[in-house]
Amino acid sequence: MRASTARDNERRRRPAADGEPGAGVRAGGVRSGPWLLPGHDGRLLAYAHVDGALLRWTESGPGGPGWLGPDVLPAEDVAHCTLVQGANRYVHVLGRRVRGGGNRPLAVDLVYAIQYQAGRPMSEWRSVGNPLTRRETAAELGVPAAAVDTAGALHVFAPTAEGRVALRREDAKGRWEPWLDLKAGGVLDTPCAVAASGGHLELVAPARHATLTWQRAKSGAVPERGHDLGVVALPGSMTGVETSPGRITYFFTDPHSGQIVAVRSGEWPVPVGGNPGDGRHAALAVTLDGHPCTVLAHRDAEGRVVLGVCPAEGERYGVWWTDTGMACLGDPVLARDAYGRVVVLAVGADGALSSARQADGPGLTLADWVRV
Repeated sequence: MRASTARDNERRRRPAADGEPGAGVRAGGVRSGPWLLPGHDGRLLAYAHVDGALLRWTESGPGGPGWLGPDVLPAEDVAHCTLVQGANRYVHVLGRRVRGGGNRPLAVDLVYAIQYQAGRPMSEWRSVGNPLTRRETAAELGVPAAAVDTAGALHVFAPTAEGRVALRREDAKGRWEPWLDLKAGGVLDTPCAVAASGGHLELVAPARHATLTWQRAKSGAVPERGHDLGVVALPGSMTGVETSPGRITYFFTDPHSGQIVAVRSGEWPVPVGGNPGDGRHAALAVTLDGHPCTVLAHRDAEGRVVLGVCPAEGERYGVWWTDTGMACLGDPVLARDAYGRVVVLAVGADGALSSARQADGPGLTLADWVRV
């Protein structure tokens, strides 16, 4: 299960010419993302949020290696995007929209768009509203997290003023329910939401002295407060992945030790190293050499993409870390292509999207990085 990379993945890359996809990303600057998601036809979809737009690239065929795009979804006044996907492969896009300023009061709400099929246009933005109805607090709405459960219902979790979390759900038929207050205080940042098999759904959120949890055991129920995790999470570093049926493992940075930890509800946290920076970790459940494994990725303290591999729920046996040599901006993301190969996507030091795909052979070996 050793992770390794090609020797020449630090070679210099040709700057993108004006009009090429890489040039557009670099010129606009990535505000949030990137994201890498599987489409309904097996092609991967890459997204990046830049000033005034959400950009989307689509693999030219299942398994690549070429990419088509970018397609542009205008996103005027959208300050941050969140993307999430359900079992039907629809891509749900949530944006935190900020209007006004200067001599006008700020107006903040959440907006929503959806892509039903790979390569097809996305819908227009629609407002999801704001759970904070008072003008003086409405601008304090935070960046939302989201998850789509096994019934196809979209759950939007928005951090609000005074450290609370509000939930709004859209059912599989597109009907939105009213906002609900999950009745917890002290939340410091965007939560992390994960939908698992069997209707199970969990939410975790960083607080000053704990990591708060909510759990929902069956479809249709409202998540209820669970036991706090036994370690504080660095805000903005959390990710979660289903590592066995109905069991979610969280990976985040412990600000006290500076290490990444792995933790499951009801279990002690396990330090796994990794020399992380201050960003979010990516996690992916895969099978390597016939064994269920977890692949991790993050931007390390030196600004490079680092991969980790460990047995699924076997973090205590050690994580094999490999520096890919790829300098990046922001947080890398992971997905599997149509052939089950691991694909890493990151914004390179030149501001352009680049990806690396698992090469043939045992363990996890990456082929060369290529520009999207």
